Amino acid sequence: MHKLLLKPAKHLHQGVDLWITSTRANMSANYSQRNDRDLILACQRREPAAFEELVKRHQKSVYSLLYQLAPEWPDIADLSQEVFIRVWRSISNLRNPISFRSWLTKTVVGLFYEELKTRPADSYKNPLAAAAQVDFDPAQEECFEEEPELDLVDDKNVLSDNPSLIVGMAMRKLPEVLRTPVVLRELEGLNYEEIAILTKTEVGTVKSRIAKARNKLEKMLANCLNSQVGQAEAKG
Repeated sequence: MHKLLLKPAKHLHQGVDLWITSTRANMSANYSQRNDRDLILACQRREPAAFEELVKRHQKSVYSLLYQLAPEWPDIADLSQEVFIRVWRSISNLRNPISFRSWLTKTVVGLFYEELKTRPADSYKNPLAAAAQVDFDPAQEECFEEEPELDLVDDKNVLSDNPSLIVGMAMRKLPEVLRTPVVLRELEGLNYEEIAILTKTEVGTVKSRIAKARNKLEKMLANCLNSQVGQAEAKG
């Protein structure tokens, strides 16, 4: 009698498992078709599949922003995961889903500054420490007037046919106090007021540092171009 009852029970469990698997697959497919607003609302209802899709959409941009802010740090992937842990914990507090992108950026920058305070102040491995040590004013920022040279290797690595890589190298040469505001402005599209809030500085200071960063980048890139022209002429 028990054997007769066990068979249907076994088939029932298998059917339930198949239904769960099928339902999850359908939910995942449905979420991939949703816009960010609907996806965020689903996340606020604590729907894990919606959050998985949200992570897929934004994990590259989070990793990229962290790397632009702290190219010397070896644990960018771990920090990216920490960002999304914080997002999951606090996304229910986001009042306007349309502002998710800027809210995510603030989460990344907040974690970046937390980490900055805990990292050893090694100027070679961690030039970002300057931000935590110096209260900059126009006179003090003169210490950044000299443009570092870009360490270009051979044609096979970086030359004029790969300008984006050269710009990336130049960005990494900037000190943190100049790099962070220009990254937030040029790559994330934040306005001066938003950057001032995130970096806890005045709007005028933000504008000044972005101008200095652009000027230094232009000089580094000009020096790089002149160097390449000189090398090409020497070879020719």
